[in-house]
Amino acid sequence: MNLCKAFTRQTAVYWVLFLGALGAVFVLGALSARYLQREAERRYVYKPTVEIRAFEPRNQIWGENFPKEYDSYTKTAETNFKSKHNGNAPIDMLEVDPRLVVLWAGYAFSKDYKQGRGHYYAIQDVYDTLRTGGPTSDQDGPQPTTCWTCKSPDVPRMMNEEGITKFYTGKWSRLGSQIVNYIGCADCHNEQTMDLQISRPALVEAFARQGKDIKQASHQEMRSLVCAQCHVEYYFDKHKIEGTDYLTFPWDKGMNVDAMERYYDEVGHVDWVHQFSRAPMLKAQHPDYEVFKLGIHAQRGLACADCHMPYKAEGMQKFSDHHIQSPLNNVEATCQVCHREKTEDLVRDVYERQDKLLENRDRLEVLLVRAHLEAKAAWDAGATEAQMKPILQEIRHAQWRWDFAAAGHGNSFHAPVEIARLVGAGIDKAQNARVKLAGLLVTLGVAGEVPYPDLSSKAKAQTFIGLDLPKLQQEKDVFKQNLLPKWLEAAKQREAGWGRKLAPSI
Repeated sequence: MNLCKAFTRQTAVYWVLFLGALGAVFVLGALSARYLQREAERRYVYKPTVEIRAFEPRNQIWGENFPKEYDSYTKTAETNFKSKHNGNAPIDMLEVDPRLVVLWAGYAFSKDYKQGRGHYYAIQDVYDTLRTGGPTSDQDGPQPTTCWTCKSPDVPRMMNEEGITKFYTGKWSRLGSQIVNYIGCADCHNEQTMDLQISRPALVEAFARQGKDIKQASHQEMRSLVCAQCHVEYYFDKHKIEGTDYLTFPWDKGMNVDAMERYYDEVGHVDWVHQFSRAPMLKAQHPDYEVFKLGIHAQRGLACADCHMPYKAEGMQKFSDHHIQSPLNNVEATCQVCHREKTEDLVRDVYERQDKLLENRDRLEVLLVRAHLEAKAAWDAGATEAQMKPILQEIRHAQWRWDFAAAGHGNSFHAPVEIARLVGAGIDKAQNARVKLAGLLVTLGVAGEVPYPDLSSKAKAQTFIGLDLPKLQQEKDVFKQNLLPKWLEAAKQREAGWGRKLAPSI
């Protein structure tokens, strides 16, 4: 009986050992297979299938070597996300806020200003906007060639072929058949090493004038600087080289609103003269980088890409998600990497900042509209240049602060304290201008309040400033029917001649 029990125990031990060994072999086999699969994935990522030639502007060619990045980048075509104030859905900002029409009276933005969609639409949107007019040849139209600078990877190619000075010369329509690929790979990456690189000279030149060498920037800094090639304040310097509209960043005295204002005032730059007040105006572009640098996230070492292009992993492949978008549409992979609050709490915090700043920004807009119209009343009543000059300077500085706060994407989140300061200073300056105007109007014999127009819709605001929208739209339609197809056909034939060359390893 004891012998039988011993035999049974011994047999059970053997079975346990056998099954354990079998399980171990299975686990090791599974792990080995998984490792080999991931190693194969890892090696596949960096094995090129096509040769990317220098200044290759076609994103789909790059995409053959980097399919995951390219597939995520094509999602910038999506327009289905709308946050409380922005998102990627189409928004007519002049319809949302018709006061803008009067604030930009006499400037192209009063004709048309829509929220920028994803990078996928960079070329299509510039075709469509009324700001580029309806050119009929490569010699006419309201905008210069320089307006193409941030729209396409064809730009570095053309700068290389023509030279920078030549590129900044002539009309926007001059390069219509050359610049057809939307923002993409060649704008930010070296085609040989895939390292981040600066492809636009204005940023390099701005660093050099500050005594900095952009080549010394770290990889983390480059993850913002490639964005800063375009998402910045800039102007067209017509005096740097005669006959050009030379793209320049006004950073020589610093990168905040006050330093750039001093720079503009000293060089005497004027974007346009306001239709009503005759003030020599400044138009802020989209100073996203400068404002971001003033906020807490930049101070903690984050880059633009950390929130707008977060890392993601598929198998052994770790890469930046090239679906460049608002972090509010991807909170789990962006905000919650650092912040442990619930999604709804984080989003609510952003909206609260935006709402509070918009409340005061709207007040500033009303004050500026009144200041422009009161200045017109003063001119109409016989005011002199000497009487108006200090008033117009106040209006210029007040609206510069408003525009700087309004023009940047996400400014009220990137640096809410700084933006609140700008709006407050703008209100102060606008009120100062109106106080001076009130005294001047009395001396000129103008009694009572200058009427405030009906700005309840974009159409009413544009009628008020005298824009003929049907005529502008007709010119645009003729351009898209006649000249644009010729551009696209010429580009198609040119790119067909480039072909597609397999990488040497194939």
